[in-house]
Amino acid sequence: MDISSRIVALTVVSTKPGQVKAEDEAPSLMEEVLRRENMMQAHKRVVANGGAPGVDGMTVDELMEHCREHWPHIREEIRSGEYRPQPVRKVEIPKPGGKGTRMLGIPTVLDRMIQQAVLQVLTPLFEPTFSKWSFGFRPGRSAHGAVSWSRLHIAAGHRWVVDLDLEKFFDRVNHDIVMSRVARRVKDKQVLRLIRRYLQAGLMEGGVVSPRSEGTPQGGPLSPLLSNILLDELDKELEQRGHRFCRYADDCNVYVKSKRAGERVMASLETFLRERLRLKVNRAKSAVARPWERKFLGYSVTVNRTPRLKVAPESVKRLKEKLKLVFRRGRGRRLDRVIKELTPVIRGWVAYFRISDVKASFEELDRWIRRRLRCLLWRQWKRPWTRRARLMARGLDEATASVTAFNGHGPWWNAGARSMNRAVPTRYLRAHGLLSFLDEYRRLACST
Repeated sequence: MDISSRIVALTVVSTKPGQVKAEDEAPSLMEEVLRRENMMQAHKRVVANGGAPGVDGMTVDELMEHCREHWPHIREEIRSGEYRPQPVRKVEIPKPGGKGTRMLGIPTVLDRMIQQAVLQVLTPLFEPTFSKWSFGFRPGRSAHGAVSWSRLHIAAGHRWVVDLDLEKFFDRVNHDIVMSRVARRVKDKQVLRLIRRYLQAGLMEGGVVSPRSEGTPQGGPLSPLLSNILLDELDKELEQRGHRFCRYADDCNVYVKSKRAGERVMASLETFLRERLRLKVNRAKSAVARPWERKFLGYSVTVNRTPRLKVAPESVKRLKEKLKLVFRRGRGRRLDRVIKELTPVIRGWVAYFRISDVKASFEELDRWIRRRLRCLLWRQWKRPWTRRARLMARGLDEATASVTAFNGHGPWWNAGARSMNRAVPTRYLRAHGLLSFLDEYRRLACST
């Protein structure tokens, strides 16, 4: 019997035809969490995910040895309700686009393993009840599914979007509300107590631990599931109203047929989220607009009657900002090393945006990155006489090389000039290992 069947058998018994009743499964559900096979699977997942140490400094490589020595005692503490999770380590990372920071809470590797074990037991309980229009952090679902369905909603004539942004969602999740939603399906008080303690685990910054009364900081395995459990109530409300929508974690787009309808939906959802879930809509980032004026999970659409997916301009801009850091570091390095550092970034970016129907962004990025590499070489050559010699060595005649080397223009201008393109052609950069965004896109498009 697989884990899903085992857990369903533990938690649901049939009473009358067509009626199910949640059984008081304590302590069986906690025993399922602590079962050796479940804990070994959780350990394997935590090690595979890697990640930084928590407040105790323990790495994933040290976890198994720690468990061999201490797990029997830890297991009994969990069973008796005496186990207390350690504080999470506060880490702030820049938000995409450089506007503000996002807070992460990094649990210890031991707590990550226990959370993962709880997650593996809870997922089969909640997964079948979630909406088909919820795509984030769910088995067999992805951002690509959400984006593809959003395009179909628009093609069906719902050419206005209510783009909802929840203000600091993961920082403001109400503990009582999310625990009440979990308790609707989980009756084991030991499991409920453990989840609440993970929600309330303190936040350590600069050696000082702060208590936490709300929020579920991103960084722990349980946070995505708890966010889906809470926002499933929003999904059910939208389904009951008959709306077309797609939700990925706290990113939710509702598709309607007119601006007036969109404004009504926005106002009513703002009230629903505030009163029922105690969540606040960020009006500055939310809008009722045309879908091609907004982005959803990095994608946008064309204005055509049958819309086509395309990479949102903001996503291209964000990638360029990331790559500029690579080029700054590369001013004193060989071209091959810089290109080697670019390769995984290009592959990962194209893999995510491979379902785009419009190739213009990939062509633009190819031109931009080649010009950046030529600019890098121009800077490395430094002096006009060196530039003249390098240009002549690459096939330019003496007169053209002299005019180019002493023209007085800056590196970026010269990187786009015809003479530099002749001296450092695309085939030269390809020979040094440069990947083409467009070629990678075509390769992945053909393989899917």
